[in-house]
Amino acid sequence: MMIRRILSFGLASCLLTLLPAGPAGADELPIRKPGLWEMKMQRSNSPMPEMTMQQCTDETTDKEMSTAATPLAKEICSKRDIQKTATGYVSDSVCGVAGVSITSHSEITGDFNSAYTMMSTSHSEGGTAAMKGDHVTTVEAKWLGACKPDQKPGDFVMPGGMKMNIHDMDKLKSLIPKGMLKQN
Repeated sequence: MMIRRILSFGLASCLLTLLPAGPAGADELPIRKPGLWEMKMQRSNSPMPEMTMQQCTDETTDKEMSTAATPLAKEICSKRDIQKTATGYVSDSVCGVAGVSITSHSEITGDFNSAYTMMSTSHSEGGTAAMKGDHVTTVEAKWLGACKPDQKPGDFVMPGGMKMNIHDMDKLKSLIPKGMLKQN
């Protein structure tokens, strides 16, 4: 049961990190350069180890991510706001998933053509003792080049080689145990 909770929380954290801000915010993130992006995610005070994943994307997929993720985001987030700043973007959200309520503030800098960094501070309540409290998550993303021949836009390659496509968001949502999604 503990391993399932940790996996659920890891998936939930990953989804929350990757969910673009929807129409609730005044601004939107720019479209990333098409191709293969590597994203390294590290979280302080967490049972989750550093995670590196890759995503193949194109302009259409990046635009669709806002609308594809919106149904899940609406279900798990009561607030999602993003604003353009002089140095990049700032995002604030309040979400609940896997029995954990997460309030976060993120700062995103970079050019979305070769590299960007997201530093997110969050406060979590609920879940296991290791999941509660204040956390800092850093996502460092860099463009690697063209997608690999066996990849299509929207493909994520997770640690261990597991491959998912963002267009299958309902399948990702189904990996979270029933009753663990929660609207704040």
